[in-house]
Amino acid sequence: MMRIGIPKENNKDETRVAVVPISVPKLMKLGFEVVLEKGAGENSGYPDSEYEQKGAKIASLEDVMKSELVAAIDVPKFDMMAKSQMLACVADPFRNLEQTKKIIDAGITLLSLEVIPRRLSKGQSMDVNSSQDNLSGYKAALMGSQHIAKMVPMMMTSAGTVRPAKFVIQGAAVAGLQAIATAKRLGGAIQAIDVRLAAKQDTESLGAKFIDVPGWKDAESSSGHASLFTDKDLQNAFDNALMDAVRDADVVITTARLFGANAPKLFFGKDNNEKMTKEMKKGSVIVDMNTDTGGNIVGSKESEIVEKDGVTIVGIPNLCRTIPNTASMLYSNNVTNFVTVLVNEGKLSINQEEQVLTGDEGGISAGYGGILITEDGKIHENHTKLVEAMK
Repeated sequence: MMRIGIPKENNKDETRVAVVPISVPKLMKLGFEVVLEKGAGENSGYPDSEYEQKGAKIASLEDVMKSELVAAIDVPKFDMMAKSQMLACVADPFRNLEQTKKIIDAGITLLSLEVIPRRLSKGQSMDVNSSQDNLSGYKAALMGSQHIAKMVPMMMTSAGTVRPAKFVIQGAAVAGLQAIATAKRLGGAIQAIDVRLAAKQDTESLGAKFIDVPGWKDAESSSGHASLFTDKDLQNAFDNALMDAVRDADVVITTARLFGANAPKLFFGKDNNEKMTKEMKKGSVIVDMNTDTGGNIVGSKESEIVEKDGVTIVGIPNLCRTIPNTASMLYSNNVTNFVTVLVNEGKLSINQEEQVLTGDEGGISAGYGGILITEDGKIHENHTKLVEAMK
């Protein structure tokens, strides 16, 4: 029988668990014995007893880490694993090169779940980025609303009309679109900006105004990830249009990340990034969702809420951790769907023809493979960008 092990997360700030009780019968049906470290689900509201009721075994960390497949959120204590074991987690290999090299040297098969090909329809139910970013975007809108000193929706009262709070959202991918949708449900007036052509239609379909940039060109790569404008005139036009919106905003939410790199700053121009808070209204709020990867805002601090020039900057990363019960359930669904591509006739195996694992045409042409990062002590050949970064 195949064996999947679920350790308790190492990171003291991590509240989620990789597999929840409702997924246990599904994994067992695939042929897995499910082994969980004692207390792994407690921070998410899933006690050991619920896992046992569904058929999982509660064990020590040492026992869990002996499993053929170990599933986690952050990279666990992989020094407890042996050659040829499989590790499925969010490894962020491009930003953690030394750690990735150690995993390669240990001969562990690393499956980094966030590196799923974005344009592969089969992979959508396995996409941990989408499931977790969706929740983070929702929570970002709530946190922005919580920290401003005014109402969000328009209200008509006998004492006068209350104008709606104005939101500006940078980045209209999964997190940004959910932030737009949530702010809209709260009654806010929303504008959004993105460098990708597809974002305009998505934004407007949710009832937000898209901030048009004169001379705007699409900046979406062949792998489906956002890239940056390189034309100086276009960069200046982007900054000017965004600054006009930011000056009048009550809440600014920044969601933009770059795959395999630190988060980009909100503006292209350094001066604009430095003076942004001085240009904003006193009492307004910025929610920087990416302080764990360098931050979009000058002055934001990871895991802190600070004030700069009379503007509150919320720098809590991975906001999905603040709703761990739901976040864990969705992550668990992603993991359960993903492991189906590893099972062949009751055994774990790597199918080199499976695009979820090795990448689709668009991603490969951009230098990125799929979820399979390393096997047999080598980086997969389709991850040419990672091979180059390791040199």
